[in-house]
Amino acid sequence: MAEEFMAQEAPTLVFDAAPAATQTQEAPAEAATDGPALAGAELTEAEKKQVESFVDQIDIQNSTAIMNYGAGTQKKMADFSEKALESVRTKDMGEVGDMVTNLVTQLKNFDVDEEAKGLKALFKKSANRVTSLKARYSSVETNVNTITSTLEKHQVTLMKDVDMLDKMYDQNLAYYKELTMYILAGKEKLEQVRNGELKELQEKAEKSGLPEDAQAAKDLAAMCDRFEKKIYDLELTKTISMQTAPQIRMVQSSDTMMAEKIQSTIVNTIPLWKSQMVIALGVEHSTEAAKAQREVSEMTNELLKKNADKLKTATIEATKESERGIVDMETLKHTNETLISTLDEVLKIQTEGKEKRRTAEAELAGMETELKKKLLEVSKQA
Repeated sequence: MAEEFMAQEAPTLVFDAAPAATQTQEAPAEAATDGPALAGAELTEAEKKQVESFVDQIDIQNSTAIMNYGAGTQKKMADFSEKALESVRTKDMGEVGDMVTNLVTQLKNFDVDEEAKGLKALFKKSANRVTSLKARYSSVETNVNTITSTLEKHQVTLMKDVDMLDKMYDQNLAYYKELTMYILAGKEKLEQVRNGELKELQEKAEKSGLPEDAQAAKDLAAMCDRFEKKIYDLELTKTISMQTAPQIRMVQSSDTMMAEKIQSTIVNTIPLWKSQMVIALGVEHSTEAAKAQREVSEMTNELLKKNADKLKTATIEATKESERGIVDMETLKHTNETLISTLDEVLKIQTEGKEKRRTAEAELAGMETELKKKLLEVSKQA
């Protein structure tokens, strides 16, 4: 999966009928003056020049190109989201958590006094006691080593995933920057057209009174409105990209914490258990049979308490980490409420826009009727 998230090149802008962002717009040699849309934008000087150069290539009256404006980046963003989702799907943190729990269970279940009912018979010969402990220890150690080996592989995988998530974060940042540049260039062009060509057509229509001039102004205004909606659509995609960044960091944090838990288990819990076993065997070898029984009982109680305390802590922490969700419900609720609110606002604005356009159309029709009536009166008087 990591090879799918390679380092990103510099952001590119394309204005074409096909929604593919494959060619890079070179910045002009001379310095570009920031337009109103670029004021305060978090772009490098080279990127600002690229945006300014790209503004001149935008043709608001090219319907197909406007429809595909920024679509290449949106498509890449959609593909990126799918890859990121697939990366999360392939993770099975539950399996790692189960293995840690299993390991703790193996260690916890190793009870030196497991055969308490047969103590008298077992301790008749100290050698039998030592042999029994060694055999049981060997059996548990085999399982522990197997689980440890698997956990080490999971730890390596988790650390690779952490590195891959860094690349995902950088790639998402590149898409965010590219969308920002499309939006800034679009707003700059939209402002130029509305304050320039559209204004001229409207003034021309008012002076000439010709229906074709009025229609030309109306058509251009409609194209401006359509382009404005396209820019807003890009802003929605940009917001999704912005929300993706912290989500990537959250997944990365979960992977890092799980890798640290595995490391702590391998370098702390298991060596401690083995050292305690060595102590237990040493006690068996260094005392007489009667004294050994008493000392082993005391040592066993002490070790069981220590193991119980440490294993309880490790089990609780591992369970908490394995049961914790990648994304908090509060975050999902907030994101959902924000998106719903945004869609409500968009619907409201669109409804108001339609009402205004209907009112304007009615007024235009009235003006046209009055003009025709006046022209007839003038022709009759002539």
